[in-house]
Amino acid sequence: MSRIISIIRAVTSGLLLMTFMACASNAPSRFYVLSSLPGTDVGPEMASDKHRGTIGIVPVELPAYLDREQIVTRVSANELHLAGFDEWAEPLDDNFTRVLMENLSVLLSKDLFTIFPFRGTESIDYQVEVEVFRFDGGLGGDASLITRWSIFGEDDKKLLLTRKSSFKEATGGPGYEALVAAQSRAVEALALEIAGAIKGLSGGR
Repeated sequence: MSRIISIIRAVTSGLLLMTFMACASNAPSRFYVLSSLPGTDVGPEMASDKHRGTIGIVPVELPAYLDREQIVTRVSANELHLAGFDEWAEPLDDNFTRVLMENLSVLLSKDLFTIFPFRGTESIDYQVEVEVFRFDGGLGGDASLITRWSIFGEDDKKLLLTRKSSFKEATGGPGYEALVAAQSRAVEALALEIAGAIKGLSGGR
């Protein structure tokens, strides 16, 4: 009798596990993108600046642990977690690069922004390169962005400035949407720093 009961329990456990896996596989995935600055959010001192020139953006270089569809959260200094059903809607390096360019175009009101590979015969006045060391956070905690960025002039022939920057933004909520919104604000903060540096290099024109 005890053997029969054990078999029944094993079969029941197996059925429950299969049911759970089936339900999990049918759970809907959620997709996210970073957001850029609206044009109306530019301060008067930035909006009035009309720099005449071209800025080239080299695609942002991300660490390998972010090269995946799932959103990565940080559990501790040494432990990361991959979301089960919360994913980036496009490759994160493409999304990051485009949003950074959109933010800079709002903050600097340049005539032209372009992403590498650069096309056309017009020369590049400033070229921006960004290497990301960390871009993650904890649900309900903070989003962190650590980067090293450089600005080149004279069509990538001269290094004008290089700097390491660190940003932290509170999520203000427990879910992935709040985390991605905080990550977007961190990219905005990076864009503000780069825009300020370009304004300084161009003499505030």
